[in-house]
Amino acid sequence: MNPPKTDARRHHDPRVRGFASDNYAGTHPEVLAALALANDGHQVAYGEDEYTEHLQQIIRSHFGASAEAFPVFNGTGANVVALQAVTDRWGAVICAESAHINVDEGGAPERMGGLKLLTVPTPDGKLTPELIDRQAYGWDDEHRAMPQVVSITQSTELGTLYTPDEIRAICEHAHAHGMKVHLDGSRIANAAASLDVPMRTFTNAVGVDILSLGGTKNGAIFGEAVVVINQDAVSHMKHLRKLSMQLASKMRFVSVQLEALLAKDLWLRNARHANEMAQRLAEGVRAVYGVEILYPVQANGVFARLPHDVSVRLQKRFRFYFWDEAAGDVRWMCAFDTTEEDVDAFVAALKEEMAR
Repeated sequence: MNPPKTDARRHHDPRVRGFASDNYAGTHPEVLAALALANDGHQVAYGEDEYTEHLQQIIRSHFGASAEAFPVFNGTGANVVALQAVTDRWGAVICAESAHINVDEGGAPERMGGLKLLTVPTPDGKLTPELIDRQAYGWDDEHRAMPQVVSITQSTELGTLYTPDEIRAICEHAHAHGMKVHLDGSRIANAAASLDVPMRTFTNAVGVDILSLGGTKNGAIFGEAVVVINQDAVSHMKHLRKLSMQLASKMRFVSVQLEALLAKDLWLRNARHANEMAQRLAEGVRAVYGVEILYPVQANGVFARLPHDVSVRLQKRFRFYFWDEAAGDVRWMCAFDTTEEDVDAFVAALKEEMAR
């Protein structure tokens, strides 16, 4: 059967890839094939379809027999819905100052979710029980928002990783104070690939109550999921998802993407490749005099410091973002479709600009 004709045309050069974000990458061909497979015919809307039902089995294989997935449109939506599900109206969330929910979500957790974020400065993007205690107090003080949740990100916004034991310690500490633990897993696949462990090893096995499961940065077109691990920690998830404008009518097209990634090992293959490209990039950058790598390269991101004018010139050749423009800090991200040639060309360009 010949593919249907279309009036659409390509508006970009598919050979161009940069290092701005893994969100810049396209969709993995296996995910596109899964979408086409799910496309024909009618399926019940709003999550009552067979693809969403089958996704539950896959989620339980990764996160335990009690786990339940609630597909949503995007990562901010996943975080806001998940955090609402484990807080009261007077509740607060303890997180790292660098957390995505604090820095990059336009105030959505606070403005749309009605939550108070209690932030803690960290040297590497990671919370510890001791750092949590800087904000874990005042539960009986009506003048202060009540700490009810600790939110961590794996891998972190600075490209670093928590070990399973570190997350276990956080969960035990939080639970001892009556708080729940949320894990922002927009790049959870990269963390599992780098640690070389199943995702359950640092989620349900160590006490995480609820997580935001990423798909977009791992090869999907769009779509994440809130995964409820501890059913006793939440209530009315279905209502919260709808109230938060995250209920997809044609949910099968979100669910089938997550199924394509998670049913076998596509999620892991994509993450391993992105991580390997970041390691290759870091190795090349370390050889360039005057460029400093700021944090351990443990996932698919490289954070570096270099002269501001060099970064500006380099941005004209490859897309990437400043992390702290005043300090000269930049972030270079690799994706599932980053090639060795992409990395080598970028390092060569960096050397040229540094030599000018």
